[in-house]
Amino acid sequence: MAMTDTKNVLLAGASGVLGGHIAEALTRSGYHVIGLGRGAGADVTADLMDREQLLRAVDGLEVDAVVHAATALREAPMRHKDMFATDDLRILGTRNLMEAAQELGARRVIAESMVFGYGYRDFGDHVVTEDDPFGAAGDRGVARHIEAMRVKESMMLGTQGIEGIALRFGLFYGPGGTEGIVRLLRDKKLPAVNDHGRVLPWVNLVDAGEAVALAVEGGRAGEAYNIVDDVPTGFGAHVREVAEVFGTPRPMRVPALMMRPMSYAYRMVTAGMRVANAKAKEELGWEPRYPDSAEGLRALAAS
Repeated sequence: MAMTDTKNVLLAGASGVLGGHIAEALTRSGYHVIGLGRGAGADVTADLMDREQLLRAVDGLEVDAVVHAATALREAPMRHKDMFATDDLRILGTRNLMEAAQELGARRVIAESMVFGYGYRDFGDHVVTEDDPFGAAGDRGVARHIEAMRVKESMMLGTQGIEGIALRFGLFYGPGGTEGIVRLLRDKKLPAVNDHGRVLPWVNLVDAGEAVALAVEGGRAGEAYNIVDDVPTGFGAHVREVAEVFGTPRPMRVPALMMRPMSYAYRMVTAGMRVANAKAKEELGWEPRYPDSAEGLRALAAS
């Protein structure tokens, strides 16, 4: 059921890059955004990991929807341990936020999820859809991350009395995200791995924000949606495209094996995944403004 009467949306992670785009998209759609975070600039100041503090902070609010876009990342994760705090937030922080959503009487909760919940591996020519297993166990190297994504989604989609929707995003690029890659390239600190035919799904941060606004309004409760561009691009190819479009020094091409000491980044850049977005187009009415990240990067540079 469309939530056209929704006015107040509690946004956890509003101070982050994605959170900023979500807030802008919701505001454009006529919603009042209440930012929840640990910083002094938040409308509601609380740590998702602190249940009692969170429940006290939101007491008395009136919201129809809650968006969980909070992470514990300050910069791109390189090693597995860089993801541990975010893994914990996905489990304990989500549990606390869902309790708060129930206390507030929120009807709908939107979860930021990601396509790597399908697995950090090379899927070859198989096109991944929402019907593929998500959060499957068995890969010991990334088991902690996979389990955290599975638990977060299960809580947000399965909490009684809540209309939960999970948005499985591709890798982010665009305003607020690509600038970091540009800086690394200018400082000659980012190589471009050899993709060997592997591709990954990407999504413009502006499009990601729009997807959240659409999910607050529509989509089917209890469902997950892949939010990715139409055309995937290899990680190395994306880095080289950024360098070309923004006129930075050309990155060194290196074999992916050279990234093994950066354990998390290595698993990410050696994955290969073609992901379908047809369900989001049909049920959310979402459409990426650019078919692939190359076109999106050129538009970003031109702006």
